[in-house]
Amino acid sequence: MPQPLINFLHGLRWQDVPAPVQERTRDFLVDLMGVATGGIGTRLSQIIRDHAAEQFAPGASPARMLLDGRKVSPAGATLAGGMVIDAYDAHDGHRLTKGHAGCAALPAAMAMAEATGRLDGGDLLVALLLGYEIGTRAGIALHRTACDYHTTGAWTALSCAAIGARYLGLSADQTRHALGIAEYHGPRSQMMRCIDAPTMVKDGSGWGGMAGVSAAYMARSGFTGAPAITAEGDYVADLWGDLGQNWRVMEQYYKPFPVCRWAQPPVQAVLSLMQGHGLKSTDVAQIEIVTFHQSLRLATRTPATTEEAQYSTAFPAAVAAVRGTIGAADITEAAFADPEIRRLATGMLVTESDTYNSAFPARRFAHAVVVLHDGTRLQSQPTEARGDPETMVPRDEMRQKFHACADPVLGAPRAHALRAAAEALTPGQSAQSLLDFACAAP
Repeated sequence: MPQPLINFLHGLRWQDVPAPVQERTRDFLVDLMGVATGGIGTRLSQIIRDHAAEQFAPGASPARMLLDGRKVSPAGATLAGGMVIDAYDAHDGHRLTKGHAGCAALPAAMAMAEATGRLDGGDLLVALLLGYEIGTRAGIALHRTACDYHTTGAWTALSCAAIGARYLGLSADQTRHALGIAEYHGPRSQMMRCIDAPTMVKDGSGWGGMAGVSAAYMARSGFTGAPAITAEGDYVADLWGDLGQNWRVMEQYYKPFPVCRWAQPPVQAVLSLMQGHGLKSTDVAQIEIVTFHQSLRLATRTPATTEEAQYSTAFPAAVAAVRGTIGAADITEAAFADPEIRRLATGMLVTESDTYNSAFPARRFAHAVVVLHDGTRLQSQPTEARGDPETMVPRDEMRQKFHACADPVLGAPRAHALRAAAEALTPGQSAQSLLDFACAAP
């Protein structure tokens, strides 16, 4: 393990982080908490939290599960929290990793803070930031060195091992083994299997977090597993040499809608046409989408589960045309039987473009054509999703999304208190209030 990575992992202090990076980390902290409240009501969430309560005994150093309150082991709390966030596909992500660094990092940081009693707010913020900096690099390294497209959990295992190593105060040698254990045991599951057949396995984020936190504890006990080739190989050295200089958290995108990022350019293209021309869905005879191959693979048109609704291109594009947005209620059973949404989704023509394919994954383009009943064809410009790092949405919009998710679940007073506690985190002050608001059951 290169010594600079060890030094960065254990030595980074919040006051050493540039102000824009601090602000972006806080923004994603608040956003992730909102996304968690969006996911808490899903069947996936209930199953995984009950599983963690039954199978991950709290032991001597327990942690509470996110939005649940029950005490389990830190690995169990990370598993449950990562999957609760992943249950509502509105969390931040990165184009080159094709995944979500924050999803497992936040539950891991919260669980390790509570389990170790290290409750300094600056430490918690640094741990979350490490999740982005180490996770993103590990994800890019994995895609560079492995031929398959693996789920997020394959590389959040390393970032959560790093978070665990920092909180446990592991030695340099133990940290190296923790990362190696996590990389070896991280879930290198094939993401396109879930794209083609959407189920609750989703992006593997919680499972990777569980593997990473477990790896840190195992390394502390003397279990060996080095090297982590995605961190130590000569062919990925360039990815790790700029730690503390090139802040990868600034490369993450924000998701305005709770569906796969690959569906969001088509959704945005449809919205631009509907809003720009003042159309109602009943004006529309058919919608045509031209997109990239991976978006085409999101092929569900008549979902029966929220997972199928989130891993679809036609369904959310139809929802956007009918309702003008996509929220929590729009990816649940309440929306599946809407006859107008079904009409547009089942009749939608979705094709792929070689030009858009060649731009992927660095950029994700789509355009839409709305065909009116009189035969008029209205075509959008090539469109990208809103919230890319180069064109980040205003903070006010992010906070509106948080409250749209959190207020119906927690009630406005608790949602405002949770947000205030997250925004007030600072070195030298306890994170106990945030943990209490975030971990109590709704």
